[in-house]
Order: sequence, then structure tokens, then C-alpha cells
Amino acid sequence: MNALRSLLFVLWMAVTVVPYAIAVMLLSIVVRGDRLYWFTVGWLRLSTWGARVICGVHARVRGRDNLPDGPAILCPKHQSTWETFAFPTLMPRPLCYVFKRELLMIPFFGWAMGRLDMIHIDRSKRTEAWNKVAEQGRRFMAEGHWVIMFPEGTRTPRGSQGTYKAGASRLAVATGVPIVPIAVTSARCWPRKSFVLKPGVVDISIGKPISPEGRDAESMMREAEAWIEAEMRRLDPEAYRAAPGPRP
Repeated sequence: MNALRSLLFVLWMAVTVVPYAIAVMLLSIVVRGDRLYWFTVGWLRLSTWGARVICGVHARVRGRDNLPDGPAILCPKHQSTWETFAFPTLMPRPLCYVFKRELLMIPFFGWAMGRLDMIHIDRSKRTEAWNKVAEQGRRFMAEGHWVIMFPEGTRTPRGSQGTYKAGASRLAVATGVPIVPIAVTSARCWPRKSFVLKPGVVDISIGKPISPEGRDAESMMREAEAWIEAEMRRLDPEAYRAAPGPRP
């Protein structure tokens, strides 16, 4: 039954993304910035609605009051595709994702994403990539956006822990903007590298902002990592029964 529902969900995304992406690309000729972003979020709402109605995947958010009033760099746990679609629908400000430029090659979805205020980088050119993140991240945050960077870089299986990289905290130190650690249990419903969704609840827990004042990037990221991994074990203890605790 889950496989059939998931197939219907994939078909739902496929039939909605093409006309929506075409509309985004045409609209971008005359409309850019926040107006185009919120129009595009309409398709993400359709996607998360489909996941909820067709597959029974619901979201539960804790800690909204920890979101700052000013600029921020969001640092979420990355377990599945779900959070990349859901976060723009859950956050009150436009999100500026930092992602590998290869995603722009995805037909329709990637083409539309390329019209938004995002930071797409060439991972093979590390210095050039960092300079782009620093320059554009500073500019977009000055315009009221929140930058979002997945510190593990790629999706990790449920109950596991990837290597936390300090790119987000480096940006925080360079710009004086706090990072916000976020735990997400999305793999409980949408496993990594799978399109077979399971009904259930995805918990999103937003931690307190970590200020860069008087801090270095490495210690900031270690603090974010410790909070996220401890919170993951609290939210999804079943997945971590046989797993080691967070790395010191």
C-alpha cells in the first residue's frame, strides 16, 4: 500500500511541477526577488500537501519562538528530500539555499530554481565556492532572507551521523549572523534515496540561535552538532538504540 501511495505522490509531483516551473520561468521575465520566491513556494505547498494527503506524512514543529527576528543561517539535520521541500513552507522568511550547481540541470525543477535568489556553487572549486557563499550570503541576508545550509552536506540514513562541516559557521563568523540548529526526523517517513514514503509524523525541533560573537567557526559548529544530534536521539530514540552517542 505504501508503494502504491508513493507512486501516486510521485505522479502528483510530476504533473504539477512542469506547468508550475514553466509559469515560474515566464513570470521571472518581469518579476524577481521575494514575489517570485513566494509564488514558487506554491508548488512546494502542493508537494507537501500531496505527501500529507496521499502518503500520510505530517509535520510537527517545536521551537518556533527560537527563530530570530533578524538575519539567520539555518543549519538543519539532513535526512531526506522532505525537508528541502517543506522548509520554505514552514519558515516566515524567504530561504536562500546553498546547493551544488548540478541541481540546476534537473529539467523544469532545476530550471525554475535557477531563477530564484539562491547560491549554487561548484564544489570542485572550494575557494571560489566559499567566496561566492560569503558574498551572496551577506547580500541576501541584508535583503531579509535567511541562508540555509545543511552542515552534513548530504542526506544521512536514519539513526546515523554525517560529518559536520563548518561552512555555515564560517559564514556566521564572517557576517556576524547567528546559526540556528534544527533537528529533523524526516527519514522516519521518507527514507534516504527512496521514494517509498511511510505515514507518520516528521518532527522539526528548532534550537536556540548560536551567536558568533567571540567565537570561532569550529567551536560554533561543534556546539550546533552536539545539540542537533542529542535532539535527534530524543525525538527518534528508536533509530538510535544501537547507535553511539553524539561525537564529542
